[in-house]
Amino acid sequence: MSGTDTVRHIDTGQEMTRFARGWHCLGLAESFRDGRPHGIDAFGTMLVVFADSDGQIHVLDGYCRHMGGNLAQGEIKGDQIACPFHDWRWGGGGRCTLVPYAKRTPRLARTRAWPTTEVNGQLLVWHDPEGSAPATELIPPTIEGFDEGRWSPWQWSSVLIEGAHCREIVDNVVDMAHFFYIHHAYPTYFKNVIDGHTASQFMESKPRPDYTPNPEKLWDGTYLRSEATYFGPAYMINWLHNDLGPDFTVEVALINCHYPVTHHSFMLQWGVAVREMPGLPADNAAKLAGAMNSSFGEGFLEDVEIWKNKSPIENPLLTEEDGPVYQLRRWYEQFYVDAADVTPDMTTRYEQEVDTTHAYELWQQEVDRNMAARKTGIR
Repeated sequence: MSGTDTVRHIDTGQEMTRFARGWHCLGLAESFRDGRPHGIDAFGTMLVVFADSDGQIHVLDGYCRHMGGNLAQGEIKGDQIACPFHDWRWGGGGRCTLVPYAKRTPRLARTRAWPTTEVNGQLLVWHDPEGSAPATELIPPTIEGFDEGRWSPWQWSSVLIEGAHCREIVDNVVDMAHFFYIHHAYPTYFKNVIDGHTASQFMESKPRPDYTPNPEKLWDGTYLRSEATYFGPAYMINWLHNDLGPDFTVEVALINCHYPVTHHSFMLQWGVAVREMPGLPADNAAKLAGAMNSSFGEGFLEDVEIWKNKSPIENPLLTEEDGPVYQLRRWYEQFYVDAADVTPDMTTRYEQEVDTTHAYELWQQEVDRNMAARKTGIR
């Protein structure tokens, strides 16, 4: 056997030909209730989002079925979106309700209306190449206390990621080690649970003092407890418990979501809300949520630099500390095949806890070296 026969080659996979079946968040619902139509590039096409006089939000295909006018450049008239080209009026259900200059409206004048729902103050749209209606149990859950106003307003951000498929961000669910190298924390506990249409990550971690501006302010118990679950292929709720001091825990909800624009780009969105707590005024909670939004945004952008410059890889070479990458990808595949082709191994419950002991010991040595170098001014 020659030396080249033992070389591990990267399989970059096949070109994607469809977008995931499932609920996708388009943004904060209230941002679409401003009396204007909004164009959204998603799923290889363009959507138009608008609210009717009752505040009900509708999503239609963005191009008029008459002559292809861009409905997002039109205006809302009554409860319809009016095309800027010839003023054809389209209702939220997808039917053309009026052609102002014509004796009669064509009976077959219909466009695609996308199923929508609102959860946690966000607008979600259902996508399925087979055109199925979404089952109720697939709708992501409401964060406890959100509808009762026990959370600060969302601090919301978005960024277009070009040159990468959205599976890259989903892979992070099982990637324990990247939290140390990319996000400057080290996990002390890490577990994944894959079950049905959900994939969860349970993690406890500490901040890296060698990447903390004032490490002396960290108390021994400072750490983060995190429970993050993808509900379907594109919408994650991350419950974060930040222990900032003895008997002082800040409860944070982080939404991590995305929708595909093309097969090589996606819109990444994230929002942060802080749960009300005694002694924390509402305006301070909003400021804290804003600061955390910026912090998480910095972390996401660190991921982005990796995604934009890495190779797609279908056959990653793994160690036991890398977590259930193949099992997660098998789970993720269920959203890219016809419903009839979903197999039990895509949805059967699977659990795996990654032993962080060995990695933690080595990481602690690296941190100690960096801290010693910082004291002597040598990095």
